Amino acid sequence: MKAVIQRVSKASVLCSSGYFGEIELGLLVLLGIEEADNVDDINWLASKIIGLRIFPDDKGVMNKNICEVEGELLIISQFTLHASTRKGNRPSYIKAAKPEISQPLYEKFVQTIELESDLKVKKGVFGDHMDVSLVNDGPVTIIIDTKNKE
Repeated sequence: MKAVIQRVSKASVLCSSGYFGEIELGLLVLLGIEEADNVDDINWLASKIIGLRIFPDDKGVMNKNICEVEGELLIISQFTLHASTRKGNRPSYIKAAKPEISQPLYEKFVQTIELESDLKVKKGVFGDHMDVSLVNDGPVTIIIDTKNKE
């Protein structure tokens, strides 16, 4: 799994199906799922995101996690995070999991975040075209790959 995590002062998603979701202070998580991903990846990544100390404390130091600031999450499935641009100019998405694999893992990831954090979680509509808007606070953007645990 790959995740692009952005600390936001607000973010929203408008889906082609008509669904609209928005959050205020919190994290926008773009989540890419590949064929090799499993529940271990979900558990590790969910725990890592919940624990990230990237919100400022009263001294302005990034020392608080999302639970401590009572933030919200917006989690968007994004297969293009697994794009390969090695050959030519048209990206290949061969590593991205097919919907029958990625959708249940995406739903399980959202559920795991909700259960582990008790935070308000919004999400996009899997497979829909989505317009995502955000105000990146900081800016703070972190990329995590469960296959490359750094």
